[in-house]
Amino acid sequence: MSVVHQLPPGWLLDHLSFINKINYQLHQLHEPCCSKNKPTASVHFGSLQMDSMSSLGASSAFIASDSTTKPENDDGGNYEMFIQKYVFRPELFDVTKPYIIPAVHKECRQSNEKEDLTDGVKKEISVSVTGKKRKRCVAFNQGELDAMEYHTKIRELILDGSSRLVQEGLKSGFLYPLSDKRDKCSEPVTLPVDTCDLSELCEMAKYLPSLNEMELEVLQLMEDDMSVTEQDLLSRVVENNTSFTKMITLMGQKYLLPPKSSFLLSDISCMQPLLNCRKKYDAIVIDPPWQNKSVKRSNRYSYLSPLQIKQIPIPKLAAPDCLVITWVTNRQKHLRFIKEELYPFWSVEVVAEWHWVKITSSGEFVFPLDSPHKKPYEGLILGRMREKTTLPLRNADIKVLPIPDHKLIVSVPCTLHSHKPPLAEVLKDYIKPDGEYLELFARNLQPGWTSWGNEVLKFQHMDCFLALESGSQL
Repeated sequence: MSVVHQLPPGWLLDHLSFINKINYQLHQLHEPCCSKNKPTASVHFGSLQMDSMSSLGASSAFIASDSTTKPENDDGGNYEMFIQKYVFRPELFDVTKPYIIPAVHKECRQSNEKEDLTDGVKKEISVSVTGKKRKRCVAFNQGELDAMEYHTKIRELILDGSSRLVQEGLKSGFLYPLSDKRDKCSEPVTLPVDTCDLSELCEMAKYLPSLNEMELEVLQLMEDDMSVTEQDLLSRVVENNTSFTKMITLMGQKYLLPPKSSFLLSDISCMQPLLNCRKKYDAIVIDPPWQNKSVKRSNRYSYLSPLQIKQIPIPKLAAPDCLVITWVTNRQKHLRFIKEELYPFWSVEVVAEWHWVKITSSGEFVFPLDSPHKKPYEGLILGRMREKTTLPLRNADIKVLPIPDHKLIVSVPCTLHSHKPPLAEVLKDYIKPDGEYLELFARNLQPGWTSWGNEVLKFQHMDCFLALESGSQL
């Protein structure tokens, strides 16, 4: 369960607990030490040149087992079966201090937490200007003015609602005062090994003739021992319908697949495998790579234009009355685009706007609430698929609650960039029982969900997890 507390303003979530309650148990075969070791085949993409793609089919990309038997090896001996358990690295949620704590905000918060927004902005501007060696004239463009106006409307909602949820978290011990762990720091964690460039792998996959000339069926990872190639995993839906974790290897990097999860590793030009499944989804969560100056400067990931986002085939993927949830930054340009262009284009009716509030483990905002730059919250726009020609959308016996507006999702964020909190538990009352879930532009997998994206396995990388005590022998 990810919900720690639920109050009228919204939910306090425990993202780390949600991940660790997934059954990350890997059943592994180990050859006895007395057995003769044999070299295993592997493929190296090296400089990622296209002629290396011809060797894809020869590489064993998946080695894992759910079988409780002990098969014989080539020398007639038996392999030993072990269960290895994994948990997500706790330090990736070790956010004990705000990312930015300007003195002006600390003083303002101590003197009057609910001061007028305009005054707060003026103070911050004066400090930011006088605190720099080179003074500059502060002038707001229209986008900044729109953002300030929007912030004025929701500021008290964010402040009051998150304060109530934080107080509950402190009472229960889920959150703790900063003084309890004052010696700890919240420096960004660098994973030991960089993950492979999944987006570049998706680009390379387009040059495989077999993928362009035929429709590949869904690849189901079975209970028994099996081995598939890297080519088998590209540009097709892969399902782990077992009750255990599976491990796959891409370009020499290992990834864990949780039980009852499905994924499609591809970019936006190769979404057809999702449509080929002919599955309709009752909830679709979308986290588009929005275009902004920061993304352009950092070159962290490729972004999509509004026109490209509109081409995502949501109407073909959505079941009648599908709930569509889109993550959005605080840029009013993006908010207006979703409400006024994107959702109407998809025949989706806007029904609510929620807010994800990011806090530290002591309950402070990760950014000052009134900062004119980065805010401690992001938005979610919720809508329903509305088709005039569809039949009645739900059985009268199925009761689905109306979606309230301006709910808060409060959580300690993961330090990995854009690792969003889980939504399944907070959405369950607004979706029919046993509904089908789809996440687009995903970077991780969840049981019961289908995930798609050109980095869909990014946060499933082995370096994001810690192996617990040595695996138990079966």
